[in-house]
Amino acid sequence: MSRRILLVEPFFAGSHAAWAEGWQSASRHDIHLLTHEGAAWRWRMRGSAVTLAAATADWVAEHGTPDVVVATDMLDVAAYLGLTRRVLGDPAVALYLHENQLTYPRRPGEALDQGLAWAMWRSLVAADEVWCNSDFHRDEVRTALGGFLADVPDRDHLGLLPEIAARLVTLHVGVDLAGISPPPTRENHPGGPLVLSNQRWHHDKDLGSVLRALRRLAERGRRFRVALVGDDRGGERAALQPLVDDLGDRVVHAGLLPRHDYIDLLGRADVVVSAARNEFFGIAVVEALAAGAIPVLPDALAYPEVVPARFHAAALYREGELTSALESAITDVEGRRAAVAGLAQEVRRFDWSVMAPRYDDSVERLVASQADGEFRDGSSAR
Repeated sequence: MSRRILLVEPFFAGSHAAWAEGWQSASRHDIHLLTHEGAAWRWRMRGSAVTLAAATADWVAEHGTPDVVVATDMLDVAAYLGLTRRVLGDPAVALYLHENQLTYPRRPGEALDQGLAWAMWRSLVAADEVWCNSDFHRDEVRTALGGFLADVPDRDHLGLLPEIAARLVTLHVGVDLAGISPPPTRENHPGGPLVLSNQRWHHDKDLGSVLRALRRLAERGRRFRVALVGDDRGGERAALQPLVDDLGDRVVHAGLLPRHDYIDLLGRADVVVSAARNEFFGIAVVEALAAGAIPVLPDALAYPEVVPARFHAAALYREGELTSALESAITDVEGRRAAVAGLAQEVRRFDWSVMAPRYDDSVERLVASQADGEFRDGSSAR
């Protein structure tokens, strides 16, 4: 049975937009997107509940009430539901956590924004179910909440923790892997293997560590080329540019690419590398793995979950081993490629053709739970 879903996304850009549109296009349900532009994310968390509530009233007047509301972590869900109580009725509500305010790495000296953290907590309380993009993310949130909630003067919310923890379930991000697959053959380029970094140029992705490792390998005379494909606007661009310049003509691209050019580049990449200090899932890495790139990834964060255990020894490196892992990959491409044979197929379990039915089934479970009165009597959605 098709359900009417109102998907509310205050930060409609990048991976958030790809996730929303990917599910919408692959779902058996009727998904309507209610969005704001992907900018000023702190203001989105503080103010979008008001403006999106007004947009919701207009939407309901035209389309009727939804069966389910799915919101992301950029929305103050409690405020939004309060502001829409006269127009939405009583739909089931799911919150999708792309990231969270408690464990997202902050810049040196940057304090936790208590206002945003409490808005997130209220969203967790208000939602009937909370979908996390990885087990790693789910477990981090569960662990962090206890310390956060304990730091209050009185009337703490610690008694709610077991119920909220039970609401947190994992729904991995769906990834559009259409048109992405390992090429039938790969040419040996005279410039050496192509190393791909396809993450944002922001502090939490630590592109600087990748660039410094590559510079050390260049100084050792290792042959390689490098493509730096990611959002380089703002972030760490000024600090990273000298490191990029140090690599000279080894750099075949730096910055964003149109989607078709990006997919073409994925098929030419021999190695994908990350030094991220934050990764709750890793859409870009999954895309590169599906294209057959050899992974050089931290043995941490969500990577051991995304990469099946039998590939860990060949795919993941421990802290302090980035340079040696990269050197091994670019000097023994065929050996490393053989060691991860089958990984490209394994990550197709995240394609929307697989994940959309899981999301859709979760919606059906929410609707059934609401019909049974589970939410109204205060019990968990699980």
